[in-house]
Amino acid sequence: MHAPNFRTLDLNLLRVFDQVMTERNLTRAARNLAMTQPAVSNALNRLRESLGDKLVSRSGYGVEPTPRAQALWPAISDALRQLEASITPGDFVAASASNTFTISMADATAAELMPGLVEIIERDAPGVSMRVLPLTTRDPRRLLDEGHIDLAVGYFPAVLADLTSQAQSGGLAAFDHQRLYDGEYVCVMRKGHALASGPMTLNRYCKAHHLLVSFSGRPFGFIDEALASLGRERRVVLTVNQFFTAGRVVASSDLLTVLPRHFVSVTGMAHELVLRELPFKVPPVHVDALWHRRQSQRSDHAWLRLAVAAVARKAFGDPNA
Repeated sequence: MHAPNFRTLDLNLLRVFDQVMTERNLTRAARNLAMTQPAVSNALNRLRESLGDKLVSRSGYGVEPTPRAQALWPAISDALRQLEASITPGDFVAASASNTFTISMADATAAELMPGLVEIIERDAPGVSMRVLPLTTRDPRRLLDEGHIDLAVGYFPAVLADLTSQAQSGGLAAFDHQRLYDGEYVCVMRKGHALASGPMTLNRYCKAHHLLVSFSGRPFGFIDEALASLGRERRVVLTVNQFFTAGRVVASSDLLTVLPRHFVSVTGMAHELVLRELPFKVPPVHVDALWHRRQSQRSDHAWLRLAVAAVARKAFGDPNA
């Protein structure tokens, strides 16, 4: 098999490849490129011959990329985005824009950030709309990869560790991130609860009944991981997928929960709740914005990231200070 020759490669084929990888579907890729599906298939076949790899194979209603395609895509996508940005720089004008951005975040995060984002929209970008989707996973990369969301905001320790590992091994990660703020989690209970006074010991904490906020529904979170490292466990009676629901339930029950300290003040329930320090150490909670690298050079996406970062900085200060 001959080595690919870049000098004779038709660079238009890379645009087709980028769209096929983005959509994972030849019909949608053809629509985005204003081409027919046979033309997309033909372009893909020519690129396969040039690169000596089948690149994608049919899977269900779409296509599944090969490992070679996955490895090539970030660099190709970045190059195309940078070229696009160079040719049409600064094409996003907030005052006249009509974009709709989709952000995935937990309700606690939305309660803190969305009022400030709305203020920016009404002041600077009156035609822009925002859609907020609930965060249902600690790894939103598939949602970003498939274009379901523009930005994910949350606590993604495993994702960031993976991206750091890729960077250290010389790989080009397909995702970028930015630290927005650091959060602190506290034990929350109703006023008058038996643990609202007296020493909050590890034994008393573990003997109580608990409510867990779990985006995925899995009844085991980072608090349980911290307890397991100490050889302890707690009894989780209920899992919910929203911090606000957790606050409402513990305000009228004997369950304990763990909430971001900053969130309690914006729930409207602070007068019904007691906050106490956890009787064991938990890792710091870093809240990050996460996005696909193919968005990095787009001026509209850059505006979105800057707006989110500005609101977070105003609410929590500079996380790098």
